[in-house]
Amino acid sequence: MARNNDISACVAGALEKYFRDLDGEMPSAIYDMVLKNVEKPMLEVVLQQAGGNQTLAAEMLGINRNTLRKKLTEYQLL
Repeated sequence: MARNNDISACVAGALEKYFRDLDGEMPSAIYDMVLKNVEKPMLEVVLQQAGGNQTLAAEMLGINRNTLRKKLTEYQLL
């Protein structure tokens, strides 16, 4: 469970820095920005940990292999 807390803390810290760095500017599309900035490296690391095996990576992620392939294509990771 500690690992989940570490990830949450990293995301929270990054968002706090993002808001500080805005310097008064109004943010937009934060949800999409966070998903894109978290999802791609997550896919890269999990695929690497799975030795490039997409079936295993999909299982580790808890998603369907076809969904994984769609996301890998979306992020140009294939």
